[in-house]
Amino acid sequence: MTANSRRPTLSLGFGIAQPKTDTRKNEPDRAAPEVRKAKILVVDQDPAQRRVMVNRLGLADYALEALADAQSALDSCVRSRPNLVIVDLPLKDADGLTFLRELKSRWPQLTVIIVTAHGSIPEAVKATQCGAFGYLVRPVEKEELLGQVSRAVAASTFALTSESWPANLVSRNQLMQDRLAIANRAAASDEPILLTGEQGVGKELLARAIHAASARRSQSFLVVSCREQPTESVAKALFGHESGAASDEEPQTPGAWQRARAGTLLIEGIDQMPPPVQPMLLKALARDRSVRLICTTSTDLQRMVQAGTFLKNLHDEISILPIEIPPLGRRREDIPLLVSHFLEQAVEPGGRKKIYAPRAIELLATSDWPGNVRQLFDLVKQNIALSSGKVMTENFVQDSLGAQSAKIPTYDEARDSFARDYLEQSLQRTAGNVTQAARLAKRNRSDFYKLLARYRLDPEHFKNTRAEWASPKTAMAKSGEPNESAASGEGLHDELIDRGECGHSDAAELE
Repeated sequence: MTANSRRPTLSLGFGIAQPKTDTRKNEPDRAAPEVRKAKILVVDQDPAQRRVMVNRLGLADYALEALADAQSALDSCVRSRPNLVIVDLPLKDADGLTFLRELKSRWPQLTVIIVTAHGSIPEAVKATQCGAFGYLVRPVEKEELLGQVSRAVAASTFALTSESWPANLVSRNQLMQDRLAIANRAAASDEPILLTGEQGVGKELLARAIHAASARRSQSFLVVSCREQPTESVAKALFGHESGAASDEEPQTPGAWQRARAGTLLIEGIDQMPPPVQPMLLKALARDRSVRLICTTSTDLQRMVQAGTFLKNLHDEISILPIEIPPLGRRREDIPLLVSHFLEQAVEPGGRKKIYAPRAIELLATSDWPGNVRQLFDLVKQNIALSSGKVMTENFVQDSLGAQSAKIPTYDEARDSFARDYLEQSLQRTAGNVTQAARLAKRNRSDFYKLLARYRLDPEHFKNTRAEWASPKTAMAKSGEPNESAASGEGLHDELIDRGECGHSDAAELE
């Protein structure tokens, strides 16, 4: 294998395309950063006030977005991560201070300025205690506004280039936000990082983000894959010659390890690293700590260590800072955001923009995604290419998903399915005896009959049948242990009485 053995791909674990540069060639990833404007989000329910704020700040060369309600503003923060949020205290759907607390709980580093028409010292103190950077009282003078905004942007995590840490990560899921916070802290360290998670969740993208957030951001970011590659190819790609780190001599053609010094080296699929190469990497780590190493795996390395297929010492070295990226199924609230972002990415410049119908979005959000975010992105691209109209409907998406995609049930559907199965099993076990089934369910007969009516179950259909596992002999045979009722030849009724699940006064009904 060489590092350029695979064609360039998109890694969209969080909804952002990879740079066009093919780093599989082991070339330093040093594309000139794009200079950008600080982005400001204005949240004010008054259209006239929004226009005034946008006009003033626009002349100062800021990138601006203006919204009227808190929920839209939260969605915008998830998508684009503004450097500053200016919030008017009375909002349509939330109190301004409540909204401020929500912003600071999700993004503690975000700077927020509160604006109100009814200023007071207690309000200012309260806003500051909630995390506000500043507090403005209307009417706001232009110079006062621009001065405070300038100071707030300077105090934020704003960077003049597009390499800003959160710029390429799209997620509103709290679990993912927690993982990103860990990754951001880990970026300040030079210790090895192990990124774990299923295929397609975006491990490479997170590795790139960690590099961009680190002090090494201006140095090389190199990628070597171990997936399905022979020992000689992996050793040569990493260390420049087939003997790998076993040789103390510098190779004539440096490998990724030598070229990533002072930078970051990403080893993809380290769980597939050939056993002879593992001690080479361990030796390289012991001898040279100038490389920031990030590894990814979709397999539990601990089990591989226990099975003897992965070196324990190497596992200990590369997993000092482990970060698990959750699958898409554990962050379904991200799906609408990702789809929206993919729609923007997948359309070529000058091409016709397409959208999904609301029911189609709901279908995507409730479908199973074994391939995670990469599979979702591929489907969006396919839908855009094959749809004839501007709006992609639920039926169109269902056809594209095919029979292999299993739609997860809603909560109500899952509850009803469980209830019906439970009632059927109860009636099978009691041969259609409602009183006995109700007692097993710890419900009175009246409620139990209502449940049977709701799910259209007729006890008469179960009177001539008896579930196999309800037979005392069968129960004894399946468990391999004697059953008291079977041993004594007594029926299910006596077994229930012995267990205290029915009283003797009900014996006639249970017979």
